[in-house]
Amino acid sequence: MARRTKPEEVEEPDRLEGFPHPRETMHFAGQGAALAIVSRAVRSGRPPQAWLISGAPGIGKATLAYRIARYLLRFGATDQGPEDLAVAQNDAVSAQVIAGAHPGLLVLKRSPNPNTGKLMTVLGVDEIRRLAGFFGMTSGAGGWRIAIVDTADDMNDAAANALLKALEEPPPRAMLMLLANAPGRLLPTIRSRCQRLALRPLPLCDLQAELAKHLPDLPQPKRASLAKLAGGSLGLALQLSGDDGLELAEAAERLIDGAANPDFAAIFAIAEKTGRMGDGLEKFGEFFVQALGARIRTRAETGNVQRWIELREQLIRNFSRASALHLEPKQTVLSSARSLSRTARNSPL
Repeated sequence: MARRTKPEEVEEPDRLEGFPHPRETMHFAGQGAALAIVSRAVRSGRPPQAWLISGAPGIGKATLAYRIARYLLRFGATDQGPEDLAVAQNDAVSAQVIAGAHPGLLVLKRSPNPNTGKLMTVLGVDEIRRLAGFFGMTSGAGGWRIAIVDTADDMNDAAANALLKALEEPPPRAMLMLLANAPGRLLPTIRSRCQRLALRPLPLCDLQAELAKHLPDLPQPKRASLAKLAGGSLGLALQLSGDDGLELAEAAERLIDGAANPDFAAIFAIAEKTGRMGDGLEKFGEFFVQALGARIRTRAETGNVQRWIELREQLIRNFSRASALHLEPKQTVLSSARSLSRTARNSPL
């Protein structure tokens, strides 16, 4: 599927500009093992009332959640539908989900700030409190009520406590799906009440095959570079394909490669570039954290990575704070590079 053009797209935290939203995506790539687990649970008639679906950004968490929702809203917790949980795009349920108009589906996510129009940096308690009214409704004849929290990482403390209350008293024929990039940041009491489902990075060959479908006009060498930098995330690879994305991601990789002996001229150059771009800091921060996470996962197989995990958490907070408060992008990049260098000298990655 080639990049589409659409003149007006509503800003959403889970929308990748120029490509179909997860609720519009019928194809679910490279996660057969996870899909099989969900299929057995749903079609057995005894699915869990809460799922915690985790994995790196862009790896398919929302796509899977909407797939589960469509199946339950169409077939219920029965084996009447296909094993891959597919529901035809021209089905009435699919049409309602795509339009965001199905009464049995509630999606909770960060909302726009009424003063700035920009997305809020946290998922607040008022959003989560909508669960009580939604789950308290009487469903249609034999119907289901399904809520998706995208992403649960974005909740503040008050929202997390409100969610915990919803998990303690789940109604029948209801399912709550929490999507999380970093499930370890959620309250242990929330995690313990959910069935865990971790999505794994796509193998390089599978990711390249998907990119050939989504970006047929992009030269193969560029698609190979995207696949290598994306760390198994189709969503990230597609994001990198946009303006300056590949350049920023490659700069993040070089910064990590040379962490112990930083190239200050190159660091200043990328800091200047992010400062000139409207969303440069946000993009660079996402690519930087994603690339660092991939390195940590590789290193975890052979050594202690606790310092690097702590650094990654610190960088996530720093970039999020800088974006929320509109801090100077250049200083954020430079301070991140210094923190990276200190950690690399004490504990080579």
